[in-house]
Amino acid sequence: MSRVFVAGMGAVSPAGWTVADLRAALDQGQPLPIQPVVRPGREKPMQSREVPNPSARPDFMAHPRLRRTSPITHYAAAVALEAVANLRASRNGSSRLGLVVCLQSGCVNYCCRFYDETLKDPSTASPLLFPETVYAAPASHLATLLKNVSLAYTLVGDPACFLQGAALGAQWLEENRVDACLIIGAEETNWIMADALWHIERPAVIASGGGALCLSCDPELSVGVELTAITDPHTYSARNSRVQAAQAMRNQLGKSSTGELLCDGLGDSPRTDAPELAAWSDWTGSRVSPKRILGEGLMAAAAWQCVAACDAVASGRFPAANVSLVGSNHQAIGARFARATAASGSADREPSRLAAATTAPGHSGLSNSQTCSYVLRAGTARGPIQGLLRHCVPVGSSISHFSPSAS
Repeated sequence: MSRVFVAGMGAVSPAGWTVADLRAALDQGQPLPIQPVVRPGREKPMQSREVPNPSARPDFMAHPRLRRTSPITHYAAAVALEAVANLRASRNGSSRLGLVVCLQSGCVNYCCRFYDETLKDPSTASPLLFPETVYAAPASHLATLLKNVSLAYTLVGDPACFLQGAALGAQWLEENRVDACLIIGAEETNWIMADALWHIERPAVIASGGGALCLSCDPELSVGVELTAITDPHTYSARNSRVQAAQAMRNQLGKSSTGELLCDGLGDSPRTDAPELAAWSDWTGSRVSPKRILGEGLMAAAAWQCVAACDAVASGRFPAANVSLVGSNHQAIGARFARATAASGSADREPSRLAAATTAPGHSGLSNSQTCSYVLRAGTARGPIQGLLRHCVPVGSSISHFSPSAS
């Protein structure tokens, strides 16, 4: 398998509309202000951390496809354009771009509006809203905005499936189906989500935003960061609890070198955080918990973790950063990003010892079609991702590595 580099990053969060805003908030380490969310029929408002209005109207908002879209598409577009800025500057938009959009709740605002109108008066409910209520809508809009997208998928799952999206993007790069691949996680908030989270985890505060990584096998495009490992996705079941899955993920990542960073998924919910706390109880190095500062962003929070890890390595503050994603109801998966070293050997693609992550065994159904954006429930899709195993020779556990050389 070829080496996989991070060619760009993007972030929209309650801290602002750029990676720099995300970095500043995490460096400050103080939880961001909470805004009220009015719930119909309830006097006391719910709580959330919203994305602030941009200082200036983004240019992409003038695109015909985005003028009536909901915030989740705006966030996805903003992080995508920030992440591909380096690629566009050096390749003039000629690269074949892959797109993997990862969602958990999806387009809740238009769903709420559509069904609210339908329940109030079906005769006046607007059918034009329907396209904005489906999971594939953000990916469809982004493909039109970016123009050079040759392959687009939508993954639906808990936040841990963001790294499955990264593994899928790495496979497309290995198969030379794309020249670069955008992995995006985004969410928008609504009183329904705030209310649902309050019933499940009352200390948690819902948040909105998005994050993106642009992956490429071209070292010239690298921001100085390389994706070096992704673990197997350890799915939850009656035989494999969240505690066991989190520990299995931790064991696959193995011992880290001195000075590495841990970007964990801990929030303010003792019950939900317990499995991840136990799995990383032996960690003595630096760590950052974006959700404690930005809020429970669901899939966006997973993207923030990965962006924060890559940014910390790209800025030279850490030689490597580990990402721990212990999903809410599906799987635990981890990854390691490290400072990119000089390429060895020829410029041609060299096979590495290991390849990208597999998905849950015993399931299949991932489509190979390049013409549409397909909604896939991450962890139940196995086909193409599983095909990466043909390129690898297992070393130790079944962790997946992206190696700088074949030796």
